[in-house]
Amino acid sequence: MTQVLIYHNPRCSKSRQTLQLIHDQNIDPEIVEYLTSPPTFDQLVEILNLLGKTPRELMRQGEPEYRINGLDNQNLSDKELIEAMCAYPILIERPIVLTGDKAAIGRPPESILEIL
Repeated sequence: MTQVLIYHNPRCSKSRQTLQLIHDQNIDPEIVEYLTSPPTFDQLVEILNLLGKTPRELMRQGEPEYRINGLDNQNLSDKELIEAMCAYPILIERPIVLTGDKAAIGRPPESILEIL
């Protein structure tokens, strides 16, 4: 079986539910607590490509860091938005589950079942 990786925030209920759902499938995933071990720029680019999303679509726009850093500026490039997510990982939507060449956001948690 292909390794499953979850970018996880243990304080987030959706992230905890998604992790439990993975465990319920008898899968022992690699867990990355992305707030303390954020993905690199290149990893975020790969995640975005796998998800088929733009950087802004992966951002938690309700976080204070989004407003404080002027990330609502529509003139910012994808590169600038990805750099902001690297600098402020709280901005990254969670949880993200990767397996092989597939990715899904666990919102709702059941959405990850199609890639497992």
